[in-house]
Amino acid sequence: MPELVFFSGTMDCGKSTLALQIEHNRSARGLQGMIFARNDRAGAGKLSSRLGLVTEAIEVADELDMYAYLVDHLSRGARADYVIADEAQFLAPEQIDQLARVVDDLGLDVFAFGITTDFRSKLFPGSQRLVELADRVEVLQVEALCWCGARATHNARTIGGEMVVEGAQVVVGDVNQAPDEVGYEVLCRRHHRRRMTAASARAGALSPDVLPVDTLERS
Repeated sequence: MPELVFFSGTMDCGKSTLALQIEHNRSARGLQGMIFARNDRAGAGKLSSRLGLVTEAIEVADELDMYAYLVDHLSRGARADYVIADEAQFLAPEQIDQLARVVDDLGLDVFAFGITTDFRSKLFPGSQRLVELADRVEVLQVEALCWCGARATHNARTIGGEMVVEGAQVVVGDVNQAPDEVGYEVLCRRHHRRRMTAASARAGALSPDVLPVDTLERS
């Protein structure tokens, strides 16, 4: 039976890499997929991974009816055996409904990838609708780590290394941005609650500094 599967996790946990792997595995078996993406770090019409892998995708605009797009594609004699939707948290709830209809009415598997909550630890509307409708929700097992070494569970927005908790829900950025740009950092719940980023905690690495050793003067 076809399924709507939601693969979720924090930033930097390999969601896009898995999406590209699923595309590779199926295309290697002669299947043809329809790939949708929105606000990818590599630009419009791209699905990219931080590992450097990238493929072409259909950029999802606000007005795009994804179900109607697939119906038109198939009606013209083109082929689609499955659907991949990356950065699905940025999709509107009605677009998630359209993906569910692709599964139910067209009989295609839909694999959606996205983060669940925003920088304020609030659900993205698209992710909320996916949790409500998905046949399965898979939490990725590749754990991103907070600067303290604990498992990262929250996404923090930063400016100049300082965590911010106000602003528009969607501001495109990435981890490891320049200090004066809007960036993101994954944190454990404790440090997200305390608004402690790596910069504010003066924690530049997971390993502790070497303890200083006094040099003894010899006479």
